[in-house]
Amino acid sequence: MTLRSQPSPEDLAAFRAAVDGATPLRKPDRVTLEAPKPSPRPRQRELDEAAVLVQLLQAPLAIDDWLDLGGADSFLRSGLPRTLLRDLRRGRWSIQDHLDLHGMNRHEAHAQVSLFVTEALAAGKRCLRIVHGRGHGSPGREGVLRHLVKAWLSRYKDVLAFCHAPPSDGGDGALWVLLKGGGRSR
Repeated sequence: MTLRSQPSPEDLAAFRAAVDGATPLRKPDRVTLEAPKPSPRPRQRELDEAAVLVQLLQAPLAIDDWLDLGGADSFLRSGLPRTLLRDLRRGRWSIQDHLDLHGMNRHEAHAQVSLFVTEALAAGKRCLRIVHGRGHGSPGREGVLRHLVKAWLSRYKDVLAFCHAPPSDGGDGALWVLLKGGGRSR
């Protein structure tokens, strides 16, 4: 097979005979455009921000956080009257749901507390009890969840206040938590 730069006269005559009587196709009157490319997303920044949020929710409290928690005994959202916390301590709100964290590690407990508060808010519940235990089963008998649960709750904007339950309802091993919403009862 040899390559030719120009077709031979016989090839041209054969081609013309084959296409004799054919009508050329019309050129379309439209332009074909590619689909627009999606705008760029700052994926790494989104991943970094998500990692920071997880770290903040799971990190131990700094000394400033302990001071903000009012000695870590109770919590009252800034700007709310102290009578709200006093009423919570006196049991003037009925407990509408409870969560027991016994036997959970910090990651399991964090997931359960997040889910519990979210579901309670969605259901319009106002007052909750979270049993975190006293830490007697923890290494060094130090109540790890006891401190972490308080830190997690203080970071929810819908948590108005919390305090230790009275001895008959769990004492230092449980918290009563007051959420935004609903009316007062009991």
